[in-house]
Amino acid sequence: MSSGDSREISRQAKMISEMRGFIKKVLADPTIPARCMEIARQHRSDRNADTLIAEEISSTTTIRIPEEMSDADRLFIEVINEVLEDEEALY
Repeated sequence: MSSGDSREISRQAKMISEMRGFIKKVLADPTIPARCMEIARQHRSDRNADTLIAEEISSTTTIRIPEEMSDADRLFIEVINEVLEDEEALY
């Protein structure tokens, strides 16, 4: 196994760990998904929307997204945007 492979495995393990923690928070407080989507809808068309969404989610929920987003944080924001796109496609 090369050092690149072990770094990728380590990165994936970290992302899985972060996502597990996020899922636990969501299951403990079922209002989080609705609040996150509400925030995303408000900022979707703003310049730097992803950053604004992350900042407001961090300040108004138990989900903490640092200024320097991890892979898991970016994945979370990406999924929010995909859900918004799916919503728009329905209308």
